[in-house]
Amino acid sequence: MEQALYIGLMSGTSVDAIDSALISCDRNEVLLLATHRHELPGAIREQIADISHSGPDEVERMGPLDRELGRLFAAAALALLSKSGKQANRVRAIGSHGQTIRHRPPSGGSGDNSFTLQLGDPNTIAETTGITTIADFRRRDIAAGGEGAPLAPAFHAAAFARPGVNRAIVNIGGIANASLLRGMELRLGFDTGPGNTLLDHWVKRHTGRDYDHDGQWATTGTVSGPLLADLLNHPYFAKTGPRSSGKEAFNLAWLDQRLTAHPGLAAIDVQATLAELTAASIALAINNCGIAVAEVYTCGGGAHNGDLMRRLQQRLEPALLASTAALGMDPDWVEAVTFAWLAHRTLAGLAGNAPAVTGAAGPRVLGGIYPGV
Repeated sequence: MEQALYIGLMSGTSVDAIDSALISCDRNEVLLLATHRHELPGAIREQIADISHSGPDEVERMGPLDRELGRLFAAAALALLSKSGKQANRVRAIGSHGQTIRHRPPSGGSGDNSFTLQLGDPNTIAETTGITTIADFRRRDIAAGGEGAPLAPAFHAAAFARPGVNRAIVNIGGIANASLLRGMELRLGFDTGPGNTLLDHWVKRHTGRDYDHDGQWATTGTVSGPLLADLLNHPYFAKTGPRSSGKEAFNLAWLDQRLTAHPGLAAIDVQATLAELTAASIALAINNCGIAVAEVYTCGGGAHNGDLMRRLQQRLEPALLASTAALGMDPDWVEAVTFAWLAHRTLAGLAGNAPAVTGAAGPRVLGGIYPGV
């Protein structure tokens, strides 16, 4: 009997592309079969950036963007199927994360008014592909009193936990998150703070490049100790327990405000300091988790930043630091695989959240189901 196939679609804080992954999945094994990176047009990226903060005519701008992103997510899924040679009728479901435009979790002080919002109309995805689509994974966890994020730790535990070994799995996207595994137990999970988001925006402002390839620009700068200490005074880094964050907290406006107290710093030295901030905030979260972590595995775009990895290794020694490739999964596709796996969980009637991570009242089946044609 052939294993069921699922597609995962992910567009993160960096807003550069839609990652799509095709997996086969049962209760005991996840196998990555094919991948595709679907670039987002520049005009769409600008619209996402604009709608990610308050402005005029938000609903009129959000509605068409939601539909257009649905079409782009569908195109990413169909391109993946074409590349893999699989037919749509072989796929049980698509799990689509969508594009986050707001994230106001309980840990941010929103209380009963906490919410999270992702665009990428799942009705359009289901109608265009003919494949049952599962989306809106985060809001059920929010409704149950949770953070709605991060959701990856439950998958990290299923895929990467091993008896007798304490591991941290660190995803470094725009925002970084960590999963702490004590043997087979998912002990903790949380967003650690900025991953690539400040680095990408700062290098874009000063060089025009979308990102600092391999951290080459940052590595030639000098870390400003006073600026680093000031940035680490952000209230988020003092939080404990379930917590999540986003570009609402860590953005260029916040950085510019902090820089007023540090006039005259060269842009290249700010970049080096931002790289150190990412490494320091990840390492602080891991080193203060109460678990003797022996192995740390990274995934996401930051895993390819050699300068960032060197800074992180210095702060995590003597723990082993490697990418999830060492565990058999390409670090570029872990998040997309996560949402394919979550789609499998939803159809099986199994919980997709981890209350120990999000703070939800209990395990919950996540996502709405939009049948294919």
